[in-house]
Amino acid sequence: MQPTPSSVPQRRLARQARQKFVEGLCSGLPELGKTVQEFLATLMTQTGTAREMQSRRDAWMQYQQLHDPWIQRTAKAWQESLAPHVSSTRGQLAGGAVGNQFELLSDDVVENKILASRMALTITEQVGPQFDTLRQRTQSLEGQELDGNDILRPDTVCLLLVEQWVESGLSRTDLQTVVDPLQRDLANLLQKHYQAVNVFYVEQGITPQTDLKSRVRRTSGGAVTGSGGSDSGSGGLASQALAQTREAMAAARGNPLFPAQMPRMPQFPPGYPRHGMHTAFATGMTPLARARQRAQGVMGQLRRLLTQPATGFDMVNAPPASAALAHALTAHRVHADTFYTNVATLMEDYSPAAVVQLAGTVRERSTELKKKATTTGEKAIIEVVALMFQSILAEDRIPPAVRVWFARLQVPVLRVALAEPEFFSNLDHPARKLIDRMGACVLGFDSTSINGSALEAEIRRVVQVIEQYPETGRRVFQLVYDEFEKFLSKFLTEKQATSRLVSVAQQVEQRETLAIQYTIELRTMLRDMPVRDEIREFLFKTWAEVLALSAVRDGPQHADTVAFKRTAADLVWAASAKPNRSDRAQVIQNLPGLLQRLRQGLTLLGVNGAEQDTQVKTLTDTLADAFLSKTASIPQAHIEAMAKRLANLEDFMSDATLGDMPLNADNIEMMLGIDASSIHVVADNGAPVDDAMVAWAQELQPGTWYTLDHNGASAQVQYAWQSQRKQLHLFAAVDGSSYLIQLRRLAAYLQAGLLVAQDEEGLTLRATRDALAKLDANPERLLD
Repeated sequence: MQPTPSSVPQRRLARQARQKFVEGLCSGLPELGKTVQEFLATLMTQTGTAREMQSRRDAWMQYQQLHDPWIQRTAKAWQESLAPHVSSTRGQLAGGAVGNQFELLSDDVVENKILASRMALTITEQVGPQFDTLRQRTQSLEGQELDGNDILRPDTVCLLLVEQWVESGLSRTDLQTVVDPLQRDLANLLQKHYQAVNVFYVEQGITPQTDLKSRVRRTSGGAVTGSGGSDSGSGGLASQALAQTREAMAAARGNPLFPAQMPRMPQFPPGYPRHGMHTAFATGMTPLARARQRAQGVMGQLRRLLTQPATGFDMVNAPPASAALAHALTAHRVHADTFYTNVATLMEDYSPAAVVQLAGTVRERSTELKKKATTTGEKAIIEVVALMFQSILAEDRIPPAVRVWFARLQVPVLRVALAEPEFFSNLDHPARKLIDRMGACVLGFDSTSINGSALEAEIRRVVQVIEQYPETGRRVFQLVYDEFEKFLSKFLTEKQATSRLVSVAQQVEQRETLAIQYTIELRTMLRDMPVRDEIREFLFKTWAEVLALSAVRDGPQHADTVAFKRTAADLVWAASAKPNRSDRAQVIQNLPGLLQRLRQGLTLLGVNGAEQDTQVKTLTDTLADAFLSKTASIPQAHIEAMAKRLANLEDFMSDATLGDMPLNADNIEMMLGIDASSIHVVADNGAPVDDAMVAWAQELQPGTWYTLDHNGASAQVQYAWQSQRKQLHLFAAVDGSSYLIQLRRLAAYLQAGLLVAQDEEGLTLRATRDALAKLDANPERLLD
């Protein structure tokens, strides 16, 4: 018999469990720190405005200096939380009584609490089942509910971590920047050690108190009855399981953050303010983060359904499939083609009636597999996966030819779901990502345009590879997902006109990027040199363009490019003060060659005739003035150092684009050498746009279909390509026209709702939502 909760040994056992939990968390802190460091390093290499790039670099440098103190302080705070009485600002509630007095919390305390609460909200969705079990077992030992500041609570762990981040000198804004990867890894760490403590409790013979809710079920009239001896038979157990299923659905539906029947996402313009609870918790989040939070709500609802007592599904360790079900799944893999012989005509007949026939066959297959299942968990998984694929097959925006192949993924996905519970909790599971990507890429095609296409053939190949693989799991889905991405990169730009446009656009971006970086490097080199303003302006605005164009056209180490680099150094020296007669003689001797190279560079830019003469005259007048100047001269050693650095400048330059790249629409047709009337160049026009929208624009996935509203006309377009530095983006319309859009203008279109994704959620998330809605209306089917 389990000892009474009030016994000293039992309380000591609870303290040991907390100690074990905190030690585990502290051991995982270095990995959390590494995750943040790698994320900031990656973020620093991404493109953006000069201000964004500087901000990211500052965040990375500050973290390099202060991450060790943060790790140490967080570990110490977690360990000190084990003390019986902890004095901390986190224990003070706004307006709460402390020593019979009321205190106002500082802004920092409030901001810490808000940020920590958001983190805890997301983390709890993942660790909820393990934490609930741990909470009940600890409560059974101590005879009381966990204190609000108990270190076992996710919100306490998060608050201490946030407090120590700020108190160690790191910026709270930077923490908001890294919160997504940080809370993801922290959730995994908490999940691991909640499970470890639960194992520890089991080894000590501690079981959780029975939740009284599971003992209560309601009749159709609303009366409450007990689930006692009358339900002890098989029929009673079935009734109890059904009652628990209904209860789980009701509990999920009762959570205001994650309503059970969330409607399909309305086509609001991206960034349009959405009212209600979601907006309250999403303040300050990027559109991508808000969408992901809504998606996590659906996944959390599904996890609660599957982990209810009636189902008994373990979201961490999946048991092996029962013998009969395993045999049936193996037989289906070996004879996959045979199982679909009843709908073999679908390979030639893609009519709506044929798709209905296919859906019926898939449903029959699910029913047969469900009969082979011997546990409630297996039955529930089979039913959920079946309902998800019913939703996918009912999506009439997917061409029937593709739905045929999606249907054949149901059993391989079921095998994954049975073996990898993460499928029901991780939006980034390769199986989900593959289905979402293939679905997003076909939404804009009709049957006539996709039948027999390379895209249809690739989807067929992907499905057949998955079907034939002996052990269908994460590895094979990740393998074919990577192959599909490589296929898309070629498929979307394989048309000759598109390929040429991509090539030119890439050169445009490369040239403008190099021009910006050459300018930055020249500014750095000339910062402390006494150089005339006319020479500075010419080098920064004109000669940097010459260097960039020559580097793109001929290569950075081509003889002409190297000569142009040397010209920059020679011009700086020639325009400096010349107090010595020998220096003046050298300038006169070198002047014809210098002027010849300057004219050669201007000609390369297309600056000819009178305009070229004007610029050269300005330079020669400046050189003449240098002869009479009494200012300090530039030492020859400085000039040689500048020339040496310019010669190998590419070794010192970052790959990132440091600034906003201009796009000249007038030159596109000339550079292509073809009729560019069907190419719409949408350049940056200076419209104000949020940084979050720019980040969103950089994360768009090629192949996805959008509705584009451009100059009052609506077009259905597929995102076909992004340049290497993500400054240029190409969309292809079904009528053959193309839209080349600059980054910030693309972000402005997203912000204004002029570019709207045709599938904002993704196939698998919408299928999950539809499955939950069906189970909410008919919970009996989950286990029947």
